[in-house]
Amino acid sequence: MPTVESAPAAASGAPQPAVLVVNAGSSSLKFALYPRGDASGLHDRSPAFARGQIDGLQPGGSARLSIEGQPARPIEMDGDDSRHHDTALRAMQDHLAARAPTVQVVAVAHRIVHGGPHFRAPVVLDDAVLAMLGTLEPLAPLHQPHNLAGVRALRRAWPGLPQIGCFDTAFHASLPKLEQRYALPADLHEQGLRRYGFHGLSYQFVMQALQRRSERASGRVLMAHLGSGASLCAASGGLSVASSMGFSALDGLMMGSRCGQLDPGIVLHLWRQGWTLAQVENLLYRESGLRGVSGLSGDLRELRRATAEGHAAAQSAIDLFDYRLRREAGALGAVLGGIDLIAFTGGIGEHDAQTRAELVHGLAHLDVQLDNAANEAARGDRVMAVHLPGSRVEVWVVPTDEGRVAADAAWTLLDRATPTPRRPPV
Repeated sequence: MPTVESAPAAASGAPQPAVLVVNAGSSSLKFALYPRGDASGLHDRSPAFARGQIDGLQPGGSARLSIEGQPARPIEMDGDDSRHHDTALRAMQDHLAARAPTVQVVAVAHRIVHGGPHFRAPVVLDDAVLAMLGTLEPLAPLHQPHNLAGVRALRRAWPGLPQIGCFDTAFHASLPKLEQRYALPADLHEQGLRRYGFHGLSYQFVMQALQRRSERASGRVLMAHLGSGASLCAASGGLSVASSMGFSALDGLMMGSRCGQLDPGIVLHLWRQGWTLAQVENLLYRESGLRGVSGLSGDLRELRRATAEGHAAAQSAIDLFDYRLRREAGALGAVLGGIDLIAFTGGIGEHDAQTRAELVHGLAHLDVQLDNAANEAARGDRVMAVHLPGSRVEVWVVPTDEGRVAADAAWTLLDRATPTPRRPPV
């Protein structure tokens, strides 16, 4: 097992065991080293030994390493675009060796977006599992190929270390049969053409945080993970019962560059016009959503600034985003038969007070009352209640930590299997 250590900590005794959590995306690599979780269950976030992100890994990008609380610095990349993630992983290893306290990495936990019908719990990633997960790449083309590339690269770097997959679809394994089903022939349903739901690691963390704070969390809960990818989850009794996302991470809410819910007849129409599969996929995943409607950006922060300068299309994009959010929230509220608690998470959900206010005001018929001062103060640095005392519906802002969920899952698997891997070099 690799040991990463800094000089000041080397004399402190035996290395502390940790799980390295990796989230490899198309243009970024997020990582964190987690100790074993707090056994009391009283704390949301056990402090990570180290945490960081490498951005700019897309072809032609300028790679930067950002460490929590420190300014970003450039990374020199291999000229071969296909090797960018390998170079980024090496930069991550070098950083951990130089900056982490004395830590012994006992496993790597990977966030994997799509587990399909077969993977409903964390699993050790061997060749057979990776082959099956590879068949799901067309269902999450922005994420799955890069998630799996990160696994393969770290298996090459640390061949004796357990690599554990944690799936965004797993939290939604509790979806009722009616929620899973599309109105398609039975044989297609049996082939796996069904609703899965995503952002499950985030929703699991949020639900656990809420259950420690509010009795309402055991009731009818609407969770909103809002970021460049966005979805809603309806939960009852702590279990997912409905999701705005379905077969792929394309459905549901309007997102940064994804269209969200779309009449499939539009796809047929584009094909009849001569569009290729690749062109349609690029349109729906990369050129739609906030970016497509605004013609400017898929970043809500940039659109807020543009709106303040009078950019009409930017305002149209924000208005449509808010409308689609309110419409889908109403649908999931109907599935639940009412809402006892609303929780916001994700980059937009944690930091954009205006988006939170728009949704809450759109659900005013539920007698949900927002504490405007608390809502404005919530900036994603801690769990906060942002409803007034007399509100019939509680409203919370919960900074998510998907890595903590993945690390806990890895510790659980390690405790069960007690693996004894070889000791690879760092």
